[in-house]
Amino acid sequence: MTPTRPKHAWMRETYRKSVEKMPERPVAHKTLSDIAPEPLYTPEDLKGFNYDEKLGHPGEYPYTRGVYGSMYRSRLWTMRMFAGFGTAEQTNERFKKLLAAGQTGLSTAFDLPTLMGYDSDHPLSKGEVGKCGVAVSSLADMEILFEGINLEEVTTSMTINSPANAIWAMYLAAAKKKGYRWEKLGGTIQNDILKEFIAQKEFIFPPEPSVKLVIDTFEWGPRNVPKWNFISVSGYHIREAGSTAVQELAYTLADGFEYVEAALKRGLDIDEFAPRISFFFNAHNDFFEEVCKFRAARRIWAKQMREHYKAKNPQSWMLRTHAQTAGVSLTAQQPLNNIARVAIQALAAVLGGTNSLHTDAYDEALALPTEDSAKIALRTQQIIAYESGVTHTADPLAGSYYVEWLTDEMERQAMAIIEEIRRMGGVVRAIEEGYFLREIADASYRYQQEVERGERIIVGVNAFQDEGLQVPIQLIDPEVEKVQNARLAQVRRERDPVAVQMTLEGLRQAAREGRNTMPHFVECALAYATLGEMMDELRAVYGVYEEPVLV
Repeated sequence: MTPTRPKHAWMRETYRKSVEKMPERPVAHKTLSDIAPEPLYTPEDLKGFNYDEKLGHPGEYPYTRGVYGSMYRSRLWTMRMFAGFGTAEQTNERFKKLLAAGQTGLSTAFDLPTLMGYDSDHPLSKGEVGKCGVAVSSLADMEILFEGINLEEVTTSMTINSPANAIWAMYLAAAKKKGYRWEKLGGTIQNDILKEFIAQKEFIFPPEPSVKLVIDTFEWGPRNVPKWNFISVSGYHIREAGSTAVQELAYTLADGFEYVEAALKRGLDIDEFAPRISFFFNAHNDFFEEVCKFRAARRIWAKQMREHYKAKNPQSWMLRTHAQTAGVSLTAQQPLNNIARVAIQALAAVLGGTNSLHTDAYDEALALPTEDSAKIALRTQQIIAYESGVTHTADPLAGSYYVEWLTDEMERQAMAIIEEIRRMGGVVRAIEEGYFLREIADASYRYQQEVERGERIIVGVNAFQDEGLQVPIQLIDPEVEKVQNARLAQVRRERDPVAVQMTLEGLRQAAREGRNTMPHFVECALAYATLGEMMDELRAVYGVYEEPVLV
């Protein structure tokens, strides 16, 4: 397949003459990770390319082409729209409407007090209840949230981190009270605390005890809820904080390896917990870079798990991932343009081989999605799935000279960063030294400078500007806070205070003694102990983390 005319000859003769007549456009001819593609890729750029080593068939090591042999010909990705606002009743209604519209999995957004481990009536919760997600303070809220939904038939994802153990316990308690069998339940808790220290900053406890709580779920989960993914190692928020695609790839996998090493130190069997580790990546605007990021992620994970960590079970080598289109890319200016952005990003995730997908609503730069905008976002996935034809064959872009070169380059750069983090002593040490904060801030600043100089065009923002259409905005009724606090007060009145105190004492003792906390979280949930009460027990044992000021 080598061309008879070398690439350098084409560049010298054909391309040079072309740009003399038509100069290159004065924009950044480079990816969002600052990788500068050449004008042309040929077999010369893939010298020594070994199909078995670099690609392999779908469903086979190194899983570059996908973790399942038949991919979307047998089963489409899970269409899992992120939803949550106001009270449990309101979100339950949205869940049911999305399921009726063809959604195939649930994804739960929690409000800020819940994410930070506070009850809705805590002074710090005032004005934030139900604003950016659903308010959940006790098992009573969780029961209402999933009322009328068969938890053995629908998988549920919950975006929760510091209080992940408590929220998962409430979900399991709600399922148990309804008679559902835990061995039949499927879903995911995000539970990725390291990326909170790196990017999102919704941490409660210091890094060490925070990671300990995560590993409690690694140890307890496979033996009690075997179909559940007890962590979704998340690059999404790292990207939303301003990282490049390569940084997102490297930092996310480095976090995953850090959890693997912590679990091994606990004495856990890698082939017992590794198959239930899942991932969560961003799908941004640079189409080919995003496709290649997913492919490189699977290959890096497979190689490291098999060769570095010596996992024996092929299930341990498979990187399974959820993806979400890039909220940070959405613009408040001309918001209907976001429909096109989301479609392109979703297509990149699908061609990259994602296993699950959320598509953002076009109005999310302005407010919480309306019912109509959320449905358009879901319909975008359905059009890709049923009308575009991209599901007919696995990894249809494989063999493209550019795609294979870019996948290799992203793998090379990401592994260089991962090795740098390892030399620093691991992710926790890098967090303490401010490494991630500096690197992401620098990348974000470079990108913004390119936008302000006009080197990167954002349609409707720094080019093609006009007034744009006004779109309806969904606001949260302030009455939500009153309704939520009234239910919380009722729970406190009607529960057994002795049982609550006993279960909270058991949780505190387990934390003090370094034992697994998950059984105690479940007992607390069943006794209707509140989220804030459970987190306060751990605050008393572990302390509260304050991020150091970097100078």
